Amino acid sequence: MSLLDQLNNDMKTAMKAKDKATLSVVRMLKAAVTNEQINLGHDLTADEEATVLSREYKQRKESLAEFENAGREDLIEQAKHELSVVEKYLPEQLSEAEVKAIVTKAIEQTGAESMKDMGKVMGVVMPQVKGKADGKLVNETVKAALQ
Repeated sequence: MSLLDQLNNDMKTAMKAKDKATLSVVRMLKAAVTNEQINLGHDLTADEEATVLSREYKQRKESLAEFENAGREDLIEQAKHELSVVEKYLPEQLSEAEVKAIVTKAIEQTGAESMKDMGKVMGVVMPQVKGKADGKLVNETVKAALQ
């Protein structure tokens, strides 16, 4: 089942359950996937779907951080709910240990020795973890390994 089919089914389920909060998030995700499909001019591959979902997840995570900094309790709960809905569609996330193993392997492959080689390492690591790990975590792991 494609992501769009899954989103359509979940949208119908949310409508029947009169779950307006979930319905709103599913509709936003469906719109983001559809817009990406239109922009690219073809059906999305699994990697492209993961990219769209990761982008949506990151936006909501950043919004949550902003709401927490501003002390907006009313919006924090909504943002947390949106994050939980988006997480259902993301591929299973890699653990820190798995990311470290991938980074270590990439450093060996590229022969990286210092922070100057960070771009090489990131270039090897990111395609492997796309949609499966937070870019910030990967960045911090690479920095720690190269220091």
